[in-house]
Amino acid sequence: MLRRLNHIAIAVPDLDAATATYRDVLGARVGAPQALPEHGVTVVFVELDNTKVELLEPLGENSPIAAFLARNPLGGMHHVCYEVDDIEAVAAQLKASGARVLGDGRTKIGAHGKPVLFLHPKDFSGTLVELEQS
Repeated sequence: MLRRLNHIAIAVPDLDAATATYRDVLGARVGAPQALPEHGVTVVFVELDNTKVELLEPLGENSPIAAFLARNPLGGMHHVCYEVDDIEAVAAQLKASGARVLGDGRTKIGAHGKPVLFLHPKDFSGTLVELEQS
């Protein structure tokens, strides 16, 4: 079912500052900010040889990242994203096993232009899991 780790997402209170830290202090390759209004976030991807780190900043008052940062004002790890071959088949299999898909249960288009969905952290050892069609 799971393929490779696509990225680890870190919620940050200041996207520009976090981007500068990864670029200037850690010497990482960083992309341009990308607003994702459907998800309520602005993201920057840090490109690594074997995966990516996604820096997330709230976009709008109803952003789920704003609520996360209210509880964690310095930021922190928000979710992990794994690739899957057939996201619709995986979603059906997960729902049949009792796993909860967040939102309306349907896929949305993510930052990479591919279908994604999120799984409830209470079903996965306290970790929010994103699945992305590979």
